Amino acid sequence: MTWEQETIQKVLLETVKEQRRARRWKIFFRLVFICIIGGIIYAVSGNDSEDKSKTGPQIAVVDFNGVISSDSKNYDTVIEGVNAALKDKKTVAVLIRANSPGGSPVYSDMINNEISRLRKKYPKIPIEFVIEEVCASGCYYAAVAADKIYASPASIVGSIGVIYTGFGATEAIKKLGVDSRLLISGRNKAMGYPFLPESKEQTAMQQQMLDEIHEQFITAVKSGRGNKLGNDPDLFSGRYWIGSDALKLGLIDGYGTVDNIAREQFKSENIVDFTPDKDPLDKLSKRLGVEVVDSAKQAIINSGMSGSIN
Repeated sequence: MTWEQETIQKVLLETVKEQRRARRWKIFFRLVFICIIGGIIYAVSGNDSEDKSKTGPQIAVVDFNGVISSDSKNYDTVIEGVNAALKDKKTVAVLIRANSPGGSPVYSDMINNEISRLRKKYPKIPIEFVIEEVCASGCYYAAVAADKIYASPASIVGSIGVIYTGFGATEAIKKLGVDSRLLISGRNKAMGYPFLPESKEQTAMQQQMLDEIHEQFITAVKSGRGNKLGNDPDLFSGRYWIGSDALKLGLIDGYGTVDNIAREQFKSENIVDFTPDKDPLDKLSKRLGVEVVDSAKQAIINSGMSGSIN
């Protein structure tokens, strides 16, 4: 054998050894990753087993957080979560844990209508709102459809009114020497446009729309709360109240948190969260939990393949 052949053979042997080492390290890190994920799943399943060990009937909780809007889609979260909770045969009550300053009257009305529909469909399962820090405006619009509403004495409740915000900048653009070159078809198409002088006619139109939505809000509150409501002249003025005053006015039914309502009203400590996951990372972690066994199998298969190659 010539020295050239010996050199080539040595290079090839070293290459094979390097590939084997790389493959072993790859398998090692894959198994470490699987162990880490397995540990996380074990911890989560351990928490689940603790929840299952809690006594009493299943009390479903759905979180209702943030401004009600098309961006947050929290209205969709509430509706989806409540539906899922009611379809679970183990559920005996649904508590909507609210922490929202309100928002879109359209989406608030959607939640109100859906809760009303579900109360008729599942008459034996109460749906109740439990207010934490705040449930005002659109949130309260949604809440009045529930069987009962609870809050803490210092919670912010109410604000039964409608608001539209805008600004006028006609004087500012004059000082800056800026022309507003707006073209429209339809004389009211630019209603509310900030770079045109305010139109009394259009302002009256906007006010009329706000008043009509306010009446819809008032009707929903009266329909939901009925004769529980007090006679305070400011009740529908748009002002908000703390929980202790809200109780006197009939805006809420009592004080409570999710935990103590579950214990005292339903004699249960078995609280299960039905809030849908909207966070992509949460979804990914759950997906990893489901697929961890497949990953382990694949690692074992790859390990076996590397052995046959060696």
